[in-house]
Amino acid sequence: MYSHLHSASVYGIDAFTVEIETHLDSAMPAFNIVGLPDSTVKESRERITAAVKNSDFVFPNKRITINLAPADIRKEGSGFDLPMAIGLLSAMGTVDYISFADTAALGELSLDGQLRNVHGALSIAVELKRKGFKRFILPKSNAGEAALVDGIDVIPVDSLKQCINYLTGEEDISPFKVDVAALFNNGNFMMLNNLSDVKGQENVKRSIEVAAAGGHNILMIGPPGSGKTMLASRIASILPDLTLDESLETTKIHSVAGILPKETALVTSRPFRSPHHTISDAALVGGGMNKIRPGEISLAHHGVLFLDELPEFARNVLEVLRQPLEDKKISISRTKMSIEYPANFMLVCSMNPCPCGNFGDQTKECSCSPQQIQKYLSRISGPLLDRIDIHVEVPAVRYQELSDNRIGESSEQVRSRVIKAREIQSHRFKSTDGIFKNADMNSKSIKKYCELDTSSQELLKIAMTKLGLSARAYDRILKVSRTIADLADSDSIKAAHISEAIQYRSLDRQYWK
Repeated sequence: MYSHLHSASVYGIDAFTVEIETHLDSAMPAFNIVGLPDSTVKESRERITAAVKNSDFVFPNKRITINLAPADIRKEGSGFDLPMAIGLLSAMGTVDYISFADTAALGELSLDGQLRNVHGALSIAVELKRKGFKRFILPKSNAGEAALVDGIDVIPVDSLKQCINYLTGEEDISPFKVDVAALFNNGNFMMLNNLSDVKGQENVKRSIEVAAAGGHNILMIGPPGSGKTMLASRIASILPDLTLDESLETTKIHSVAGILPKETALVTSRPFRSPHHTISDAALVGGGMNKIRPGEISLAHHGVLFLDELPEFARNVLEVLRQPLEDKKISISRTKMSIEYPANFMLVCSMNPCPCGNFGDQTKECSCSPQQIQKYLSRISGPLLDRIDIHVEVPAVRYQELSDNRIGESSEQVRSRVIKAREIQSHRFKSTDGIFKNADMNSKSIKKYCELDTSSQELLKIAMTKLGLSARAYDRILKVSRTIADLADSDSIKAAHISEAIQYRSLDRQYWK
């Protein structure tokens, strides 16, 4: 007695198909799962046994051998429960296994035969379509995300019993359908935080607008209560909407990580991740003991990663940001595997200028010694600072600004200018692979799109000499000036644009001199 069907498992944010072979013979009863299963897959024996019996099927009193192929790749997760149960019942003759030729199944079984949701359904659906499968059976709670993939019938089921009834023709289940356009368009305009809520800080608002328009990393430094966190939490409200491709890629990451809300098919708003400063380096970049999960930098892909009180983060945690900030991806290697996750995020940081927070404040006296200030600031390395395009000082808000009843520019107004600048960049880079915004430009692109006139070159030369900026800072100034020119709807970079960009590079020399 033999059966053969397919399932799949995730690897990073992608997936690979798994063949599930089931063999029954009349030897001494046993239940063996082979093919390099992890402990979760091995535990499937108990879940499958209980689920089959509680679904009113006869459990065979035979030797059961289930092979998960390819046998040299480790199989992880509880999603193999359903296909292994189907294979078992098919080997008994309950279901005709010939009907599985173009079908794959996925789902975790509870002891009473009900199905629980699994991780990575969207990634698996993409891979199954690529491999030519026509039908994908999975829990109803995962049907929405899997149905985002055209060209494959997604069959939602609630239980093992319902699944078998469907396969035997006793119950008809229509493929799950999703209106992707309607789902995508309906979820983009919920703004809980508006930039108009922030009193004063017009210069900082301008720097945030520049950062959002070009996708630049930004560091805000100022005393406690000056509005750094409030400003950072409103950056997402001025960013352009996710494109459909960005939304699908973000959804894949969140699905694999297991944080996609139940019954949510698509992530339609840009992620905003704000981890606590006690986070470990593995939690930030990704990792894990038994399974490599995406970290905060990947969960912030196409969105914002906000690190509040930057010097409070461990030095080794901050240093692991250097490579993904450059490469827009993170490679995580372990003894038995190596996985690459995307990490194209906008880094937003805030910090106090000293331990007490009053260094440089005109109204309060700083109680820190020069040694304490230097030790506090030295927690942030020069190479990391070089990778942050914009440094801006956030002064304490004056009483006159707090008591002013006038309402500043709203997020919608600023966002309209940001979108216009991003459209200019999209047109500029439409024939350049891997570059979508100014912050993504490499040296070759900078040379092509950031040409300077004589006055601009002279101004930048003086700034580089006096401030002692690095070659990386030079590139960052050119990128930011290109964004400022885009916001001004200027084809060329002028001296005024260079001058503003230079202002955003002065703090690392003011505080870290």
